[in-house]
Amino acid sequence: MKKNIAVAGNIGSGKSRLIEFLCANYPLVPLRNISDENPYLEDFYEDMSRWSFHSQIFTLAKKFQHFQKLSATFHSVIQNRTIYEDAEIFARNLYQSGKMSETDFKTYYNFYQILLPILPTPDLLIYLHSSVGASIKRLQTRSAPHEKHITNVYLKRLNRLYVNWIADYDLSEVIIIDTEQLDFASNLIDRADILEALERYI
Repeated sequence: MKKNIAVAGNIGSGKSRLIEFLCANYPLVPLRNISDENPYLEDFYEDMSRWSFHSQIFTLAKKFQHFQKLSATFHSVIQNRTIYEDAEIFARNLYQSGKMSETDFKTYYNFYQILLPILPTPDLLIYLHSSVGASIKRLQTRSAPHEKHITNVYLKRLNRLYVNWIADYDLSEVIIIDTEQLDFASNLIDRADILEALERYI
């Protein structure tokens, strides 16, 4: 049976690695990471106030295109970050921290709400929880140029919104995985634990 699986979590929580691991163990097709296509991303991290609306609208439109392709495929897919996170966490954080104007946020959020009824919900949401410290350590091992601008304060704000969002999320089954000490890239026990936790869903 075709499955739509989503992996959610803060920047640096381990989403990409988990997706690679699951795709190696299950017949899942990964949806492309929108961040890799976002032409505003580097400018956004240099000047969030100027580029926040552009970056968020681009991501929203691209994810909608991906979902359209998803509805036409017969394969089970796995996606890196949901469209709900883009709106309820990233865009909301920009608005609350003064990096996006009220007018821009309302315009963006209205567009998001128009799209929601026609978007497929995940069959399973895998939420990765990690402390800001652990996320920062992971980011330090990555080479994306824009990530050097990500601050502890920014990640802490996102983490708070994530905790509130996942507490109220009820659109699908949810598995919460604490990735603070988890090493499924090389630890066989951690790998086995994850596969056991996901087996009945996937």
